[in-house]
Amino acid sequence: MTEKDLEKEQAAGRPQEEPETAAPEDAAETVPETDEASAQEQPEEISPEEGVARFIQGYEEKIAGLTDSLKRQMAEFDNYRKRTEREKAAMLEVGARTVLEKMLPIVDSFERGLGGLSEEQKAEPFAAGMQQVYRQLIKALDELDVKPIEAKGQTFDPNLHNAVMHVEDEEAGENTVVEEFRKGYTYRGSVLRYSMVKVAN
Repeated sequence: MTEKDLEKEQAAGRPQEEPETAAPEDAAETVPETDEASAQEQPEEISPEEGVARFIQGYEEKIAGLTDSLKRQMAEFDNYRKRTEREKAAMLEVGARTVLEKMLPIVDSFERGLGGLSEEQKAEPFAAGMQQVYRQLIKALDELDVKPIEAKGQTFDPNLHNAVMHVEDEEAGENTVVEEFRKGYTYRGSVLRYSMVKVAN
């Protein structure tokens, strides 16, 4: 068969044998290997619901911590406020007692002066004016809760009375106050000035 005959056969549609191509070795068997280390580094897969729950839990813990801190600070501030109020009240108490103690000798002077007047002298305008001032002073002290201590005829009480003299008196009961040299006073239930008294044995 000549070359021309071959060309005619090819033109007539005779299939030509295609050269076989070699498949790459182990192409079908190539499987990506999983690295254990890289698998551990991968983030944990969680559902959206679980993610939201963890998010809320984290903020709830933060809120609880801030709330606890706020409560402690409020408690400390409340203790500070109460302590400041007590200190302020104590300072006012000390100041009031100091002023009242200085007023008591004035009361003593009024009582000695008015006690030495006769009935005729007490009727004079000047003496009447002094008695009015004295009554106003006693009223003001009473409104401030300054009360006189009962002494004469009472049983001696070392918490209220200061015994400066003892006397033998059969008519008076034992340990009884028979005379008061200086009147004592209490302020809000505590002794402002002790009564200076004479006590019968």
